[in-house]
Amino acid sequence: MFLRLVADSFTRRPKRKLLTLAALALGMAVATAALSVSLDVGDRLAQEFRSLGANLLVTPEADSLPLEIGGVDYRPANAGAYLPEADLGKLKTIFWRHNIVGFAPILEAPAIFVKGGLGGGPPEPPAELQSAIHGEKITLIGTWVHHVVQIPDGTVYTTGVESTNPWWRIEGRWFAERANEVVIGNNLAKRVGLGVGSEIVLGMDSPGFDTPWPVKVVGILSSGAAEDNAIVAPLDVTQSLAGKPGQYRRLYVSALTKPEDAFGRRDPKSMTQEEFDRWYCSPYISSIALQISQELKGTDVRVIRRVAEGEGTILIRVRMLLWLVTFAALLAAALAVGASAAASVIERRTEIGLMKALGAGSALVGVLLAAEQLLVAFVGGGIGYAVGIVLARLMGQKIFGFTPEPKLFLLFVVLVLASLITLLGSAYPLRRASQYDPAPILRGE
Repeated sequence: MFLRLVADSFTRRPKRKLLTLAALALGMAVATAALSVSLDVGDRLAQEFRSLGANLLVTPEADSLPLEIGGVDYRPANAGAYLPEADLGKLKTIFWRHNIVGFAPILEAPAIFVKGGLGGGPPEPPAELQSAIHGEKITLIGTWVHHVVQIPDGTVYTTGVESTNPWWRIEGRWFAERANEVVIGNNLAKRVGLGVGSEIVLGMDSPGFDTPWPVKVVGILSSGAAEDNAIVAPLDVTQSLAGKPGQYRRLYVSALTKPEDAFGRRDPKSMTQEEFDRWYCSPYISSIALQISQELKGTDVRVIRRVAEGEGTILIRVRMLLWLVTFAALLAAALAVGASAAASVIERRTEIGLMKALGAGSALVGVLLAAEQLLVAFVGGGIGYAVGIVLARLMGQKIFGFTPEPKLFLLFVVLVLASLITLLGSAYPLRRASQYDPAPILRGE
């Protein structure tokens, strides 16, 4: 009988029920869309933020010791300790190895060059190299582009500067690994009249150098930074010219991270063992940096804050916006349900009075009205979930460039939210209805 009364009430006053359903379904649709996007937007934005470049810088630990006199750093720009290239495969063995999306070692050396190849003749002496550019010093940058790294577990990983500096633009193509090819910065190319296909001879700007190295220009680099006035070559070529085989000076690492909160910014030394384990097993930029320094001995790993903090700030703000939209939608739905419930109770005063006159207690009347509202909540929540999934796909594609996948557990969350919003919105009208005195109502007062 109770279920029959609830079902019958759903078919009466269809216009009011439809308005309540529409308000609830709209609120749940917005909430579903916002929650669906919010659950996936973190990983998606984290991947998009990798276009900002590397967020970790690895240097020799010895270089972290400053040598300053009167506020002036007297450490030579290209002097100091070097790091072994052979250890780089260990980066993919840390706990958060799958979050390492790319890395590229850098070796810089002061160089000189002359236009034109050797033409099969004897190598040009270093004196001709020096005079050809009138003493101008050129920086030679060695790095990887598509380099295959051997991982200690027997697998291989391909990485390079394209994953750490994705904003670099190349006219032509990148050099091939282990080839006598280079790319040249666009400012330098314009100044000396070089282009794709030009041949040059590289030499080191150092006393006693007597081994010129002929190379071919295969691309023009535009980076918007110092590389526009430099020559970029394969790492092994630069190592050979600089006399540093198997070594590098800096390592840029691009990692997917979790925005740092107050806990993530704490000093690990001040944590308890339980707190340290939770911090270590979270993909904070600082915990990934610690794990890298533990694997690459003798290194100093620093966070590139302008990138890492920018990622965290934007991600937090996007998620906050989505939560605010969800809260506003739920509040509007609660107000609409409350107004509808109040109007329904006023219209049904006679019915409620008659029920109480026939022996129904206040609790039974309240439970009956609440059950009617819950039925509306489940129907409205189900409709809202279906509409919200469509809205989430449209919003994800148009705004964030990805399509959120439907999640079954989100249906359960939406139905619970719809029930809570309905009960909270109609709590006061239902309480008043359960407290009606039947005698005045039946007398028509």
